[in-house]
Amino acid sequence: MPRPIHASISVSALSHNLAVVRRRLDQAAQAAAGTAPSIWAVIKANGYGHGIETAVAGFSAAQGLAMLDLDEAVRCREAGWGGPILLLEGFFQPVDLELVDRYHLTVTVHTREQLDMLSQARLSRRVDIMLKLNSGMNRLGFSPGAYGSAHGRAMQLREQGVVGSIGKMMHFSCADGPQGVSGPLQVFRSITDELANGPISVCNSAATLRYPEIAVGQDDEAHWVRPGVCLYGASPFDDTSAAALDLQPAMSLRSEIIGIQDLSAGDEVGYGATFRAEHPMRIGVVACGYADGYPRHAGTGTPIVVGGVRTRLLGRVSMDMLVADLSNVPAVGVGTAVSLWGQDGPAVDEVAQAAGTIGYELLCAVAPRVPVKRIP
Repeated sequence: MPRPIHASISVSALSHNLAVVRRRLDQAAQAAAGTAPSIWAVIKANGYGHGIETAVAGFSAAQGLAMLDLDEAVRCREAGWGGPILLLEGFFQPVDLELVDRYHLTVTVHTREQLDMLSQARLSRRVDIMLKLNSGMNRLGFSPGAYGSAHGRAMQLREQGVVGSIGKMMHFSCADGPQGVSGPLQVFRSITDELANGPISVCNSAATLRYPEIAVGQDDEAHWVRPGVCLYGASPFDDTSAAALDLQPAMSLRSEIIGIQDLSAGDEVGYGATFRAEHPMRIGVVACGYADGYPRHAGTGTPIVVGGVRTRLLGRVSMDMLVADLSNVPAVGVGTAVSLWGQDGPAVDEVAQAAGTIGYELLCAVAPRVPVKRIP
């Protein structure tokens, strides 16, 4: 028999979360008497660890899909996705444009070098692009001073029959915090408002959920949002849970108790003896460790559910095992079900917070050795 650890991915939860985002955008559009934006469902990093083909099924009602890797884009086409696909980092070498052309992909353009590659390309059709502005995050994008010139170059490529639509996009760094979006949004609008019409995309998960009104169209330009982690049932906010946002966890990580120990006062647990029992207690050994993708830095107190009862992790996570406190779980034995996170366990964001990280990392980090089951 294989180790009892496994992950299950709920397609219906993915679809539910997309519908939550859709409702919020539709409500904002109705309140502003504008046009609701279209949704690029972001499925980068193998659908945030949920699987590309599963994400395609779960987000079938989205208007488009967005990712980084060309091979993932190809898998989407092979899975039957016929709608728009956006490459969030664009292309990296001239040869990439062959696949961009063959599979009819939309590309983010954020460097002069990409414009140079487009100018030399021999394509069977025009390539739709999203021209990215660096509005202060200082990752990808043209600086405010260079954006107008880059847009002009893109317009020349359109006149030459190389480029199709020219969209305008940016990314928010603080939409989840008190700084909000007003500063970068003002920079974006001041740079792009006078440029030729084209699709606009500015909102990630946090901005889509907290500021949906800024994505509402009041003109004849197409508006798009790019939600990511919220579609998988995790919250982009420190101060608002996924449940409060009506989001459902799509991934559930489960295992079983594989051993039980009875401790006396003073007994220690795990590597480094970071936990010492203050009184007699029972502990359960769970078949899950950092080699399965569970965070090693999750320490004593991290929530875990054993036999349907919420309890806590004890001591240091090992490569293949961790230890649960069974003090308040009397009816437990070898084989008792354990939920590490998900629909019948703690929220992935709770586990991440205890480990000093974010839910995104845990969802993406589940190891290939963990069996994954897709459920409707």
